Amino acid sequence: MSIQSNLENIKSSLPENVTLVAVSKTKPVSDLMEAYNAGQRIFGENKIQEMVEKWEQMPKDIQWHMIGHVQTNKVKFMAPFVSLIHGVDSLKLLQEINKQAQKNNRVIDCLLQIHIAEEETKFGLDEEELSSLLNSNEFQEMKNIRILGLMGMATFTDNQEQIQKEFTHLKSIFDKLQSLNTENCQLNTVSMGMSGDYKLAIDCGSTMIRVGSSIFGGR
Repeated sequence: MSIQSNLENIKSSLPENVTLVAVSKTKPVSDLMEAYNAGQRIFGENKIQEMVEKWEQMPKDIQWHMIGHVQTNKVKFMAPFVSLIHGVDSLKLLQEINKQAQKNNRVIDCLLQIHIAEEETKFGLDEEELSSLLNSNEFQEMKNIRILGLMGMATFTDNQEQIQKEFTHLKSIFDKLQSLNTENCQLNTVSMGMSGDYKLAIDCGSTMIRVGSSIFGGR
């Protein structure tokens, strides 16, 4: 199957309100261009350096999403162009994004990463940390970031019930926050679901899926 036909297959099954992020990490620019020529405009990378290199080489109407764990000292490299940062998991990181966005005269869209998996290794905020971040004065004073929603990664398991429980949990946290509507917090996105579980994620309320191997083939 070609990248183009993989993309067409996936897109034909997606509801209108679901955004497809093509996870292009480790893939060469030629593969990304094949997807681009098939109409894909949103790409997700997990390393800032690699994303910068691809951004420099590729058409400028692409939206670049940072989907990996972000180190504060690397934010400045992507601040001029990044469209959406998925994995924001601390106030400190948000402050750095705000600072670098300001330097670039931009407002950078972000998703807050919530820890929903049972594995300890996954990054993310718990509900208490989420609440204290959103209610903090520091957050309310940030003018150069905008929180568009939440992101979460399910446990790496074949147990569909567990994955469903975790996705439903994320959606319920999102629903509780719906009353929050400030200038820098406009919630409309639930980013959950990857190649193996995006159909389940959509059933659970996902509006943004991150798909790599089903488009580009295995790593």
